[in-house]
Amino acid sequence: MKKIVLHKKSFPELTTADLYDLLRIRSEVFVVEQDCVYQDMDCDDQPAIHLWLTDGDKIVALCRVCPAGTHMEEVSIGRVISTERGKGYGKQMMLAGIEAAREHFNATRIDIEAQEYAKGFYEQVGFRQSSEPFILDGIPHIRMTLLL
Repeated sequence: MKKIVLHKKSFPELTTADLYDLLRIRSEVFVVEQDCVYQDMDCDDQPAIHLWLTDGDKIVALCRVCPAGTHMEEVSIGRVISTERGKGYGKQMMLAGIEAAREHFNATRIDIEAQEYAKGFYEQVGFRQSSEPFILDGIPHIRMTLLL
């Protein structure tokens, strides 16, 4: 059985291969799988902390944690992906993201823009809906907040 490993790097610490792999998976899921044309590379990656889980040499989940005032007014977690659904990797990724938000950005509040269908997933790690539904990049979203 392979060991699940958590990787955590700032943008300058990412290797070219790391960056390519993360962007490739984000494109596969958010652009191709969800059939959504949007600007993934939005300049919020540079100040963010990037986290991903690997099983052997395969990335099974990823996210980024952005400091307050970049992607959102508060510290935020975004680009959350689990490439193998139903195995708990998404929850592990969110818990690691919450810890990174505390550790790197002294977060006392974390906001996310969640796809509306995923509300229950984010509630499992403590987030609560904090806005009415809205459309973002053609997909129904809600803002959700976690107070630490």
